[in-house]
Amino acid sequence: MGNCISFILPKWRFSELPSDGTISVDDGGTHEGIKTIRIQKPCEFITSSVLCVCIVTWNMNSKMSVQDVRKLVGSDRKFDLLVLGLQEAPKSGVAQVLQEAMADTHILLCQKTMQSLQMYLFGAKSSESYIREMKVDKHAVGGCGGVIGRKKGAVAMYINFSGIRMVFVSCHLAAHERKVEKRNSECQHITHSLFSKNDIHYAKSADITVWLGDLNYRLEGISSMPARKMIEENRQSKLRDKDQLLQEAEKGQVFNGYCEGTLSFKPTYKYNVGSSNYDTSYKIRVPSWTDRILFKVDQSSGLDAILSSYEALDCVRSSDHKPVKAHLCLKVRGANA
Repeated sequence: MGNCISFILPKWRFSELPSDGTISVDDGGTHEGIKTIRIQKPCEFITSSVLCVCIVTWNMNSKMSVQDVRKLVGSDRKFDLLVLGLQEAPKSGVAQVLQEAMADTHILLCQKTMQSLQMYLFGAKSSESYIREMKVDKHAVGGCGGVIGRKKGAVAMYINFSGIRMVFVSCHLAAHERKVEKRNSECQHITHSLFSKNDIHYAKSADITVWLGDLNYRLEGISSMPARKMIEENRQSKLRDKDQLLQEAEKGQVFNGYCEGTLSFKPTYKYNVGSSNYDTSYKIRVPSWTDRILFKVDQSSGLDAILSSYEALDCVRSSDHKPVKAHLCLKVRGANA
């Protein structure tokens, strides 16, 4: 497991890092879509991990449950940094609950809010001395999404942590199955706008870029009841070829060259609030993997990213979305485990 208390990086990390990485969701030219990567055993790189990051995204549906917020961070915190992106978050209370829940092990390093979009960065208590630079930004798209206070767009953080330059983008994109092109367009607008003011291009020199949030891409080409039957039979893997995000990435429209863990968990939307039962309203929405975590490592960074978990938290039931959680460990390429 990475441990920032004994943080040691090769000398080239401090003086010879290239600056041609990119935040772009589409590199242009040839495309390779989103790479599905396998989950590796937790803590497999005990001796060679440089930094371990826990990433969580959750659409709260404007409801505050102290118990569920605490479940997001858990008690077994084998990570150096925690990045938490929230959509449709309540106006107040979340930061305090998180800080109280994390007080024994981690401190709040940074936060950024744009109405109902919130992002928090926590680090181990010794981590402040490793922060060389930190910036935040935001970009709104599409007005309020039809509901006052439910903002669409993205909030973002750039952090240089002991020479590792990271960008985290937490977003909430346009809803509804038919709005695929709008979601694609919003991704591009967010990409080109974040950290672009005054010619400060922090994101373009990132060693690793992570997008998390309610991307709102849906299942297409299947109706609700057949999809639910497949999920009940634990055959949700068969639904991946219906996923709009994977389809659009394959076309080269978004997230070209990004990585994602296998979608082995059940679709995270839409649930009846207070349960783990899918929508029984008159709309009977098709279950979908709206909530995602994607990452991309700049090949010239000298780092590898190891995904040791990618899961939905079914135990959280105060929203119509399930949170999604990933555990990402960075290590120097070529280092022995």
